[in-house]
Amino acid sequence: MFGLDDILRIIIADLHIVALIVGAIYLLAAVCAVREILNSRTSQGSIAWVISLALLPFPTAFIYLVFGWKLFDDYATDRIKNGRADRPLRAKDLAFVDRETDAKWPVQVAVSELPFLNGNDVELLIDGKATFDSIFAGIDAAERYLLVQFYIVRDDALGQQLAERLIAKARQGVKVYLLYDDVGSNGMPKRYRRELREAGVKVSGFNHRHKFLQFYGPTRINYRNHRKIVVADGKHAWVGGHNVGVEYLGEDPRFGHWRDTHVRVSGPAALGCGLLFREDWEWATGERIVTEPPSEWEGDGQEPVLVMGSGPADTLEECAIAFTDLIGRARVRLWIVSPYFVPDTDIRTALFAARLRGVDVRIMLPNEPDHKLVWLASMAHADAMVEHDIGVYRYTDGFLHQKVVLMDDQMATVGSVNFDNRSFAINFEITLWFPDADTIADVEAMLLKDFESCRRVGLSEVRSRPWPLYVLTQAAKLLSPVL
Repeated sequence: MFGLDDILRIIIADLHIVALIVGAIYLLAAVCAVREILNSRTSQGSIAWVISLALLPFPTAFIYLVFGWKLFDDYATDRIKNGRADRPLRAKDLAFVDRETDAKWPVQVAVSELPFLNGNDVELLIDGKATFDSIFAGIDAAERYLLVQFYIVRDDALGQQLAERLIAKARQGVKVYLLYDDVGSNGMPKRYRRELREAGVKVSGFNHRHKFLQFYGPTRINYRNHRKIVVADGKHAWVGGHNVGVEYLGEDPRFGHWRDTHVRVSGPAALGCGLLFREDWEWATGERIVTEPPSEWEGDGQEPVLVMGSGPADTLEECAIAFTDLIGRARVRLWIVSPYFVPDTDIRTALFAARLRGVDVRIMLPNEPDHKLVWLASMAHADAMVEHDIGVYRYTDGFLHQKVVLMDDQMATVGSVNFDNRSFAINFEITLWFPDADTIADVEAMLLKDFESCRRVGLSEVRSRPWPLYVLTQAAKLLSPVL
């Protein structure tokens, strides 16, 4: 039988093959090093990459292809070509632009490339039942089109409910689009997609059209579309932390109660959510979705809302810029809720500065892990917060997965962004920004109730960590840029 030993003998016998392989690896390493120098974002990270590529081209060159080489330049080109800032509103809709709020939050507006849009009705949706009851009611009421996007879509009881409703609407003549992430939904069976397509639902994975991403599988592990968006008829949109799986309803015995937050926005801001979906869909499939905006919006909503999309196609790490600016503007309180807390140096510095100027900085995190490596790194960063007199609270009533920020009485955010480098720089994400007093009051009341189910981490707990655990947390912290 012709085996590995035979292959090795052939290669060793012909040193030209060995030389060719070694030369190809060094050439690849050189290309990666040049690209890193030309596209450097931080000198520390780039120096580390270049030294590693020079001293150990194998396997560093292949690791760089996964974690260092971004493959979304064409996404950015498509976004510029389509004119994100010019397309969300037509001339007749310009009355919905809240120029006064835009002037107060210029950084967030510049990052979003969209304005604050007035005239919205906002409903905070706490936990899975409220969220999916609202989403399913919106799907059932849709008359023209549905845009549905989740990072995770499981073929379980909740996933089947979603499929049944989408199939029913498609058979009624409603245009239905379902976009999922290839990594997050890697357990989705072909049967699930086939049944949807046979009923007329258009279904695609985010990397569907990009054969190199499909062929070069590890790259897909790093760059993911983490957005959760549902848009019905351009009138209503749902955004937040929930994915499609029974664990998000609190029905997984491993996690128990799943604490998460979504938000429903009815009004012009739904167009901004739909715009982000269209950008993702066009990149994923090559197909443009053309729909007419609604002639009028239901209800009498008055709230301004900003829709912020971010991801690896951004020229700068714009999500981090927006949140760093928010932290820097805090004067009274800054409450951050995230399942993963792995901030970069700029975010850490901004948080420390906020506390030094007297801001009530609180960070709410899960008490139990779902991903051990991220948990260990998060613990290291959280302990550093405690050392700097920042309040760290561990949620004890189940698993905490919501992504919410509250700053003074000025701004609240709800979305898919975790407080880590992955969400700020690597994943495609969405955040809704709410400057209205009513939504801020709702978020405050929600978080005050959540704090009642938390325990505060004390300095004595941090300093009494077992030595092996301390070593593990600090080792995991070194991987923060890619977690």
